[in-house]
Amino acid sequence: MPREVRVGISASLSGQFETQGRQALAGLQAWAGDVNRSGGLKVYPAQGGSPVKVVHYDDSSKADSARQATERLLAVDQVDVLMGPYSSVLASAAAPVAEAHQSVFWNQGGASDGIYQQGYRWVVGILTPASEYLVGLVPMVRQANPRARTLAILRSASGAFPRVVSAGVANVARNAGLDVCLLREYDPATVDFSQDLDALAQADADVLVAVGRIRNDLQFARQLAQRRLRPGVAAVVATPIQQFRDALGAAAEGFVGPSQWEPSDTYAVDYGPSAQDVMRSLENHSGLAPDYPMVQAYAAGLVAQRCVEASGSLEPDALREAAGNLDFSTFYGRFKIQADTGRQIGRSVALVQWQQGRKVVVWPPEQRQGQLVYPWPGRC
Repeated sequence: MPREVRVGISASLSGQFETQGRQALAGLQAWAGDVNRSGGLKVYPAQGGSPVKVVHYDDSSKADSARQATERLLAVDQVDVLMGPYSSVLASAAAPVAEAHQSVFWNQGGASDGIYQQGYRWVVGILTPASEYLVGLVPMVRQANPRARTLAILRSASGAFPRVVSAGVANVARNAGLDVCLLREYDPATVDFSQDLDALAQADADVLVAVGRIRNDLQFARQLAQRRLRPGVAAVVATPIQQFRDALGAAAEGFVGPSQWEPSDTYAVDYGPSAQDVMRSLENHSGLAPDYPMVQAYAAGLVAQRCVEASGSLEPDALREAAGNLDFSTFYGRFKIQADTGRQIGRSVALVQWQQGRKVVVWPPEQRQGQLVYPWPGRC
C-alpha cells in the first residue's frame, strides 16, 4: 500500500485567531477525510491511492509560533504538503520558512499582497489578494448614486492588510473622481471610537470603509450603529462573517463587506465536488455552520490534490510547476496564478450586504442576488 501523505498546517487553536484557526483546521480535515473515503490521494495511480494524514500544531495566533510550527512541520515531520496558517500576519511569518526549505507554501489564509512581493518562488495563492477586496465598491455605489463624491477610510495602524485593502479602494475611488475626504488610523488596542466617529460625522462622506482586526471591526461597527451615523454605504471588512452578525444582531442590517466565497456562488466546476457536497461534508465534520475559513482551507486541499494528480509527484519542483501551469475551477471558483509570483489572478471577491437578517450578494452584477440597499437603512 502506498505510504501516507502528510499534510501540515500551523493552526491558531488559541489567541486572537482561534475561531478562524479552528475552522481552517476543520476544513482541511474534512477535505482529507473525503479524499480517504474516496480511496486516497492518487499520487501514483498504478499503485492505488495514498491515505492522507493532517499534522498540525497550535501557533497561538503568534508570528514566532507560526514560524516555529512551520519549521517543525518541515524539518521534523517532513510533511509532503504544507498549508499556510490563517491571517496575513501569520502567513507572512511562515512563508519565508517554507522558502528556506524549498517547499510549496499553499497560501490558503493570508490575502496580503505583500506575500507576493518578496520574490518568493514557492508560494501558491488560493485567495484573491487584499488589494482587490473592495474594488467593486465604488462602481456599485456609483450605480446606486451617480452623485456620490466622497470616501472616508478608517483603518488600523498595525499590519499590512488594512493598508493594502484601503489603498486598493482609494485608488479606484480617485480614478472614478471620488475624493478621499478623510483617512484616519487607530491603535488596534482601541475600544472607544468616539473621536473617530466625531471626525466621520464632520466629514459626512458618501462611502465609508473600515478595516482592522476582526475585533476592531466588530467594536467599531457596534459603535457606528449605536451612534446612528449613516454614510450612504458603510463597508466593514469583517461584515460577511457569521461572527459579525452574532455580535451585532439586528444592528448588522445594511453593512456591506467583501466575501471570498458564498454558498450561493455557482461556478462551473470542472474538478472536485459540488458546493452542496462540500458544505454537507463541512457540516458533518465540524457540526457547525461552515464559515469562510473552513471553505478556503478545503479549497486549498483540492488545489493541492489537483496539482499532485497532474504532476504525478510529491516533489516540490513538480508541484510548483503544475500550480503555475494549471487553470481549472473548483466549487470555490477559478484557480489560476501568476506563474512567477504565485499570486491568485483567476477569481474575484463578491460584495455582500446584510438585508433582513441574511447575507445578500450585491456585487458583481453576474452574481448578484439582490440590489444594494442605498442609502444605508436609517440614515439620518
